[in-house]
Amino acid sequence: MDPARALSDLTEISTQLRAAAMFDREGAALASTLSDEEATRRLVQAGKALLEAASEARGEFGAALVQLEVAAPEGSVFVVCDRERAVVAVTRPQPTSGLVFYDLKSCLRAVAAEEGDGKPRPTPAASPAAQASGEGESGDAA
Repeated sequence: MDPARALSDLTEISTQLRAAAMFDREGAALASTLSDEEATRRLVQAGKALLEAASEARGEFGAALVQLEVAAPEGSVFVVCDRERAVVAVTRPQPTSGLVFYDLKSCLRAVAAEEGDGKPRPTPAASPAAQASGEGESGDAA
């Protein structure tokens, strides 16, 4: 599935989202729910910066970062990534975090399924220590 269609499907099923954008590992926007290019650029830039900051802070732990959430009273920012791309989303206040993470991961899997052999590309697994502490697939990674 192409990134624009995947984001369109995402916004249809996830009523908690205000905006979302997909970008590649270099930070180039692939698709966005925003009509303004400058707003898309800022959202992608923020998502990439959050990934970089969280990865840098976690550097010594060795586990690959696959998701993060930044919560504020006005809403949250979520970033989920696989080996090829990432999706950043802004939500309404007090979102159901697990559901938002699931929806964002499903969006990435839908795009990955169209590449190569048609099989979804797995996200990097959390380290055994992170899994034991509850981080990884269902918890905050930052």
